[in-house]
Amino acid sequence: MKRIYLDNSASTRVDDEVTQAMLPYFTEAYGNASSTHQWGQQARQAIEDARQQVALLLNADKTEITFLSGGTESDNLAIKGVAESNKERGRHIITSQIEHPAVLASCAHLEKQGCRVTYLPVYREGVVRIEDVREALTDETVLITVMHANNEIGTIQPLREIAALIKERREAGQKHLYLHTDAVQSVGKIPVDVKELGVDLLTLTAHKIHGPKGVGVLYVRRGVRIASQMHGGHHERDRRAGTESVPLIVGMGKAAELVRLHLAERMEHARELRDYLEEELFKRIPDISRNGAPERRVPNIANLNFDHVEGEGLQISLDLKGVAVSTGSACSSGSTEPSHVLMAIGLPRDTGYGSLRFSFGQYNTKEDVDYVLEVLPAVVEKLRRLSPAMKKKQTAATADQA
Repeated sequence: MKRIYLDNSASTRVDDEVTQAMLPYFTEAYGNASSTHQWGQQARQAIEDARQQVALLLNADKTEITFLSGGTESDNLAIKGVAESNKERGRHIITSQIEHPAVLASCAHLEKQGCRVTYLPVYREGVVRIEDVREALTDETVLITVMHANNEIGTIQPLREIAALIKERREAGQKHLYLHTDAVQSVGKIPVDVKELGVDLLTLTAHKIHGPKGVGVLYVRRGVRIASQMHGGHHERDRRAGTESVPLIVGMGKAAELVRLHLAERMEHARELRDYLEEELFKRIPDISRNGAPERRVPNIANLNFDHVEGEGLQISLDLKGVAVSTGSACSSGSTEPSHVLMAIGLPRDTGYGSLRFSFGQYNTKEDVDYVLEVLPAVVEKLRRLSPAMKKKQTAATADQA
């Protein structure tokens, strides 16, 4: 049986070049980067080289790059760190209804600490509207945190326009107002330039860009103060205490370098496979629809709804055929509720249960898509025959004809 992995938004295979770059730091250059001897300084240099590689990818300065354990810790540090550093200036945060659980949970935690959080709607297209951001802003707002690209439907948010609003407020005297974005699903998929976007803080992680799990980055624009959430030594310029994982950081740097060198071809590769999949599925399977804005999304994600079928049943059936896909965010796996993202764009609950996310990476091929096109229509047809909703629809149609 073939094994086809189309869940690259959950995690990616580590690039062979990344693996090779990491290996010496497990067995040869294994010193602690805080030590002053040769082994320690060799490790320190490797970290600084990786920091520069990430900075080049984002068009940032290397001093603005902090290494952490992944996207979740990065989101937590950005949101809680800004809120704590600015609690005397304001306690209002703006975010969207479709953020990653790491952002939503951090905001919920701050609400318990006395902060007020505004959750912006995203409407059917899955995009925040600037007029809603403008209306939500107050003199007490210290942070806007809106993801760059959504992890389930791939929609891209208007960060430049949000940054322009913040610039207006700063020029009017509201100096301590910052913009954070979770760019975990956009880095490596589309160009991400922190200066062009106008963001003050940005989150990314290695395992979404063919790097290792367990390492991520928080970009913090020079001059932005954040309160550390991990206490101990003076690592990472006092932003994140704890001995650095040199092999993982080296892997993060190498993955960032490969993205910078090959982004255009990766984008085109993913877009071709996604569009081919969608075009053929719409031809071969009736009663399906696309979730999110088709012209405003990253090129590697297709989120499709299959009427009268449960997405979980589809996912399991495809898994039995050797195909890995997702019904939503891996970080929400195990929830009995439909995706909060699909609910936020206005899908009915029963429709929200019937969606699948296909996400592509650099190792996917047209042959992978061909195999999905071979097995998926029969799987959908079989599950629809067993579906109570479909049986009810057929009964109603028969009664109308009578």
